[in-house]
Amino acid sequence: MFEPVANPTRTIVAPEALSRYYLDGPRGGSHVTSGVGATWMTREDRESEIADQVSYLDTLHDTITAGVSPSAAQLTVLGFSQGVATVCRWLARGRTRAHRLVCWGGAIPEDIELGPHSPLRHPALSLVVGSRDIYATPDRVAHQESVLQAAGVPFTRLRFEGGHRLDDATILQLAGTR
Repeated sequence: MFEPVANPTRTIVAPEALSRYYLDGPRGGSHVTSGVGATWMTREDRESEIADQVSYLDTLHDTITAGVSPSAAQLTVLGFSQGVATVCRWLARGRTRAHRLVCWGGAIPEDIELGPHSPLRHPALSLVVGSRDIYATPDRVAHQESVLQAAGVPFTRLRFEGGHRLDDATILQLAGTR
């Protein structure tokens, strides 16, 4: 997935959502043969799950960067789909600070403060969406952009030909724009 931007000077960490579920529902086939998906959270015990995610991601960051001078590395955080909400909440509620935030195919959740003191105002923010993304529809993207503009949050917008997926050419473009 990140092979196009892999190099010896870059550490790439791609944590996956912590909760698993069967892709086929109870009527859609056998759990023996159905695929397994991952989700960052459900509506049940939501606040506890968010707190667990923030703690997990802060601990993961601390572990990976132990012994590395903060000035020696720049942190880019990329959230994809439901992961956008997860990384936004992590940066807003946790102790980790990013240099850049990429929100790909998902929306910044409404519970995130975007005012003048928001932690999301400081990383360079990029919104990425595929032209045929069934979840990041034109209406949803326009709404997200208008919310950011109204809050005075600067961002760049990247679009690519494709659906709800990561795109190699766009990842390369992001890697080239520090």
